[in-house]
Amino acid sequence: MKTELRQASTQDLPQLLPLVRAYHEFEHIDSSETLRESALRRLLADPGCGGIWMIHADNLLAGYIALCRGFSIEFNGFDAFIDEFYLNPEFRGKGVGKAVLEAIKQEARKLEINAIHLEVARDNDRARVLYRAAGFEARDKYLPMSLMLDD
Repeated sequence: MKTELRQASTQDLPQLLPLVRAYHEFEHIDSSETLRESALRRLLADPGCGGIWMIHADNLLAGYIALCRGFSIEFNGFDAFIDEFYLNPEFRGKGVGKAVLEAIKQEARKLEINAIHLEVARDNDRARVLYRAAGFEARDKYLPMSLMLDD
């Protein structure tokens, strides 16, 4: 399938919001429409934070990928997390994911990003195979940990 990425803007919210909702349902992420839209608007409004790319396969909207930029002394400059990566089910297993990961590497280079990180569910074997094939490696020395800051 011919796969293309196009950087999203706030004009894409009507197409993007249902995809994000589907991803959150798939990953069992508890979030409201209001919170999702607010987060998307903030990311789309500030290119310094990264961006969201709409994924098209054979000219059909197939999903999205969000890359959120940070800074790392260890990685000598900007790094980024693939915060969310979602493909509609009918596009999975057809090489689209592989093409997207190659394309997002190029987009990251344009943003002067030196390293890309991601998290994958331990039980998502299919995604783990995809990420390994794209060159991502588990950093077994480290355990991802999070702290939610209350308002």
